[in-house]
Amino acid sequence: MKYRPEIDGLRTIAVLPVLFFHAGVAGFSGGFVGVDIFFVISGFLITRILDDDLKNGRFSILTFYERRFRRIIPALVFYILLTAIAAYMLFLPPFFEDFARSLVAVGTFTSNIYFWKFSGYFENSALLRPLLHTWSLAVEEQFYIFMPIAMWLLYKANFRMRLWAFALALALSLALSIYAIDVAPTANFFLLPTRSWELLIGSLLALWGGQSTLSYRTNSAVAIGAAILILYSVFAYTDATPFPGLAAVLPCTGAALIIYTGGRSVVGKILASGPFVFIGKISYSLYLAHWPITVFVRYVTLEEPNGLHAMGIIAASLLLAICSWRFVETPFRLQTVSWPRRALIGSALASMSIVSLFGYAGIAAHGLPQRFPGYATKVEARMLDVSAVVASADTTVQAGQTWRNGICFFEDDDGFKKWRPEDCALTTNTGDVALLWGDSYAAHYAPGIVANAASIHGRVYEYTFAGCPPVLAYYSYARPNCQAFNQKALDIIRSLDVKTVVLSGRWVDLQRRGLDMLEDTVRQLQAEGVRVIVIGQSPMFVTNVDVIAFKKAAAGQKAASWSTVIDHDFNQRLRAAAGGADFVDPIAMDCAAGECPYIDDGRMLYFDSGHLSNFGSARVVERYFPLVSRVN
Repeated sequence: MKYRPEIDGLRTIAVLPVLFFHAGVAGFSGGFVGVDIFFVISGFLITRILDDDLKNGRFSILTFYERRFRRIIPALVFYILLTAIAAYMLFLPPFFEDFARSLVAVGTFTSNIYFWKFSGYFENSALLRPLLHTWSLAVEEQFYIFMPIAMWLLYKANFRMRLWAFALALALSLALSIYAIDVAPTANFFLLPTRSWELLIGSLLALWGGQSTLSYRTNSAVAIGAAILILYSVFAYTDATPFPGLAAVLPCTGAALIIYTGGRSVVGKILASGPFVFIGKISYSLYLAHWPITVFVRYVTLEEPNGLHAMGIIAASLLLAICSWRFVETPFRLQTVSWPRRALIGSALASMSIVSLFGYAGIAAHGLPQRFPGYATKVEARMLDVSAVVASADTTVQAGQTWRNGICFFEDDDGFKKWRPEDCALTTNTGDVALLWGDSYAAHYAPGIVANAASIHGRVYEYTFAGCPPVLAYYSYARPNCQAFNQKALDIIRSLDVKTVVLSGRWVDLQRRGLDMLEDTVRQLQAEGVRVIVIGQSPMFVTNVDVIAFKKAAAGQKAASWSTVIDHDFNQRLRAAAGGADFVDPIAMDCAAGECPYIDDGRMLYFDSGHLSNFGSARVVERYFPLVSRVN
């Protein structure tokens, strides 16, 4: 296949927005679309290579995988090693154990599945996972399993049907991605079935011909339009943009058109220039380098990267990428390191197996807590606080019972169908009936309601489900029972003659689907004749508060508050979406200038990065929970 320098230049357009987006450079809010451009490029190049091999009678699965392993494995193993060393030195046990789990996933090329199951790309938890970016490699590797076989079968069976077969696969994958935007957004982002259409755009372009024969002027006009599509996506999209789905069509189409017009356009000539080609050549190493560096900067500073951090991340990523491209990538890719095919493939598979085995060892060792002797003591103290009894008047709530797991708070099952009001009354006072409805960010108020029961008029019931915000239209493949759970809330409201419904949840999860989903639920509740109160998003931190406290104490600081990762205007937008409901803003009530307390009177207010401890629950319920009677 003839070398096309403008495709290397297009890799630059793919990798730099990703780098700038993750480093926190202002304006690149949609930089994540660079991965979609990479997918189109990969689909195009892989299909051209396979097509050339089939046409020239040199097709071989082993040869194909030898090329892929030379291209992918050496640099990947190099960065895994560097990342593991840094994680060992920096990460406290819970984070190192999580890192070890991701090692297992990376070693088996299933990291996209792992991160789908245990985090979202834009969630807080993802920001401290240094191997998160390997999800895209896993998608490509999974694509490489099917594509050579599909190409060979279609070549043998019906050469002319290939375009139609791949076009049908593309259409089905795109349709699934559009559908999954609302029902399974996290799976949609991470998994091959909803991403393969992006790779197949490149495949179809490769099979169709690959390069335009139109005039220079026409090609330039098309390529400029394509560049505008990409730039619009990079600068206009945000983490709240429903993605991939239809939104990904713009950058993918732009990438395909730039490949199609090739060097016969003004855009192609710019991309074929030296600086663009060079960055494109190191783009794989740059992609591998930048995210772990960003994560460790965030972990050390415990804050989002600022301008100075961004410059350091970019410089360090470029320097490391140049070195690894020169001394690791290039020797293997150009076969300067000349190993027999079987030895190379065997070594690659063995390397990834060792990566997985190291992961299993880290899991078995529970994150190697002996690395930080003082941490165990801190954790024990924190756990004593979380499991401590919460006493108020004559009420005592024991550890494990504070949320009434499996009785009033449910996780991934249909236990909610057996919900009984007599088991879930948080207060037993006379008066009107109220219902606390939501996910775990509603359940964490339950201990505080019990602790402040004497100050609450009426009877309050708890009805909560992990990962299911109190939105009637909410659907999730990860939590398939959410809709049934939420619909049952209406039955409870009617059967108990509930007068007030308190809605609380991890509202930030609604951003990508649309906050207006809440307004529809509020309207339906008001149609039932109930008063609706929405408790806005409570503070969330970049990581667990015990880690913040430990790291600050180790640095000789005694900080009792830290910056929340919730956008300063998020609760204002949520208030607008709540329509005519009464609204309580926990961040406005509890924080000042974006700094939120996480310790009070020497005790933790949270037991992770956002859920209230029993002590914290009692404190905030007394302060701002809407049903509490307060003496002025």
